[in-house]
Amino acid sequence: MALVRASLPVGIVVRRSPGVTRWAKWAWKVVAVVPGAGPARWRELRREGDVTDFHAATLTLDLWSSDTEAYQVALASDPPGVIVVLRETEEAGSDMPWQPVIITASPYEGQDYLDSGDGLVERVTMPPGMVAWLADFVRRHHVEEPFVKRRRDRARVDLVEDGKGDSRIRQASDVYRAPRPIVRGNA
Repeated sequence: MALVRASLPVGIVVRRSPGVTRWAKWAWKVVAVVPGAGPARWRELRREGDVTDFHAATLTLDLWSSDTEAYQVALASDPPGVIVVLRETEEAGSDMPWQPVIITASPYEGQDYLDSGDGLVERVTMPPGMVAWLADFVRRHHVEEPFVKRRRDRARVDLVEDGKGDSRIRQASDVYRAPRPIVRGNA
């Protein structure tokens, strides 16, 4: 079966609000996604006092027919969501310390990014239109795979001789033997 891909441009909305400690001037959080958004680079959308929402970037959300099981998990969560990854920018003099780099509908892939500790990882609720698009993709391309229990191989692990080291290397005696004293000639 051929691998099928579907793509959708998604705008990433990031909120900047005042930090709550003296060490962090600003707090950054992904607050929304906009399906079908056009290109943008930190365009201000809304400002209320010190809180500002930006359309930070537009990323492509790719769906793959091989990942439909993960998408089912995302759709079953309450509410369904996507994962957005932001990484620190390295641009000199940039006001925006984060740059959106990845969006995924797979909670498994999102967990991998969380485990790596690489950047800021946020889960964002999917708008209803995106939920319908994802559900339709899963309905059309999901193939239920039967569970196959893994069987152990027939190797006898109880026959290991401790102290012999690697069985593939030929040796005359125990690799953990005490070294023999060096005998020096009479001087």
